[in-house]
Amino acid sequence: MLGLMQQHPLLISSLLVHAERHHGAQEIVSRRVEGDIHRTSYRELAARSRRLAKALAVLGVGMSDRVATLAWNGYRHMELYYAVSGSGAVLHTLNPRLHPDQVVYIADHAEDKVLCFDLTFLPLVEAVASRLKTVKHFVAMTDRAHMPASKIAGLLCYDELVDAQDDRYDWPQFDENQASSLCYTSGTTGNPKGVLYSHRSSVLHAYGAALPDALNCSSRDVILPVVPMFHVNAWSLPYVGCMTGAKLVFPGAGLDGKSLYELFESEKVTVSAGVPTVWQGLLAYVDGAGLTFSTMKRTVIGGSACPPAMTRAFQDKYGVHVLHAWGMTEMSPLGTVCSFRTKHLALPPEERLALQAKQGQAIFGVDMKIVGADGKELPWDGKASGELLVRGPWIVEQYFKGEGGDPLQDGWFPTGDVATIDPDGYMQITDRAKDVIKSGGEWIGSIDLENVAMAHPAVAMAACIAAKHPKWDERPLLVVMKKPGAELTREALLAFFDGKVAKWWIPDDVVFVDAIPLGATGKMQKNKLREQFKDHVLPTA
Repeated sequence: MLGLMQQHPLLISSLLVHAERHHGAQEIVSRRVEGDIHRTSYRELAARSRRLAKALAVLGVGMSDRVATLAWNGYRHMELYYAVSGSGAVLHTLNPRLHPDQVVYIADHAEDKVLCFDLTFLPLVEAVASRLKTVKHFVAMTDRAHMPASKIAGLLCYDELVDAQDDRYDWPQFDENQASSLCYTSGTTGNPKGVLYSHRSSVLHAYGAALPDALNCSSRDVILPVVPMFHVNAWSLPYVGCMTGAKLVFPGAGLDGKSLYELFESEKVTVSAGVPTVWQGLLAYVDGAGLTFSTMKRTVIGGSACPPAMTRAFQDKYGVHVLHAWGMTEMSPLGTVCSFRTKHLALPPEERLALQAKQGQAIFGVDMKIVGADGKELPWDGKASGELLVRGPWIVEQYFKGEGGDPLQDGWFPTGDVATIDPDGYMQITDRAKDVIKSGGEWIGSIDLENVAMAHPAVAMAACIAAKHPKWDERPLLVVMKKPGAELTREALLAFFDGKVAKWWIPDDVVFVDAIPLGATGKMQKNKLREQFKDHVLPTA
């Protein structure tokens, strides 16, 4: 017997229709690359998105055609989010921090038909335009007054395309499993692979992300996504904004501490989300200038493990609650969030902090387990460590165009992370499978060692990698970037580890560097460090 309920497909356009009808006056604020602050509303966003959908149709964009973006977080990018997917085409967010050769490979692989870009990226687009095989139209995301002189023949003006249309447009209805957007993995090894999201998966993911024990978003919030809109749909915040009616603040290209802080204060931001490397810059600026946060209530930190020292700084010094989150491009991206249960509120501060070092509990829609080398499931005791596998309605089933074959193991996606899960279901990443250090047959988690190093007041950033050892096979090597003007010796830093980890875990050596390489999404590139220090001779060797 089937239920007797109405059938309405879960479409991304329905989020915008809801925002326009029920939160039409709510503000969307953007710092533009043109240098000013732009203000609009959900009502205007919906109208301009309909006009843009008509403009794309005039350019020949049809169902399932790919429209690429090279853009910062801003209202025009938001319009593309809805106009492209809402009209039945596929939004392909290109990462401008990638090497130009990778940009060309990805755009060709996706068979992008139109490329829309912020003025910041004009040099990049000019460098690759002649190499792009399928792009028919290039669109500069600006108005006529700011249109640049360019070598790109027939360069179109975004605002002119929008202004040439009226907003009389009905969003088409189609199968909710239709592709909505495309995002490529960061591709630290081999070519990046495409993850093709559906309307259904994206809307369900937005529901899950907005839940109280996830990002806890509502119409009372002012959300500033630091995480780029070119990286896994900005962790769904452009969709969550429309779903909840929250005010959105887009920072554009200004991701330095001073620029972010000014927006936080002027726009009364309550929630933000980003990777640890961005928050380091913000905390350094606020601390150096002797400032405080007047409205910020919580920050979501993901992309890589959040050092406990960062959590402590946000919470103890500035009263900003930290939500430690974990996910992947292949997961749309959200998988777990570390929010407290009632029993945790009475814990002593250090125990609460230790819990917050974990990536947290699965949100509804995500199932997870850990398995040993034999593929058998391991217990949730907080001690057993194994590879983390996930499944759910917004987790990849296969990569775009079947790249890499079938990625699943009996219906589960192997994340490549090594983790423990405690009896309450709180998961903690102990390492990437490729980053774990195997010393004398025992595993040492590099993340734990990095967290200890990061707690030292002289350390700005730390990465722990495996170095060859004739007896133990591998031993930990700590690569450290000091804070500006800070003094720190190898011996002093190693002594800092005493009593914080098992003695045999303490790194065998420390090397100080001017900079630690970061990837296109702000994560430390340990593969580059391993190459750089592949011949490093440990003093214990």
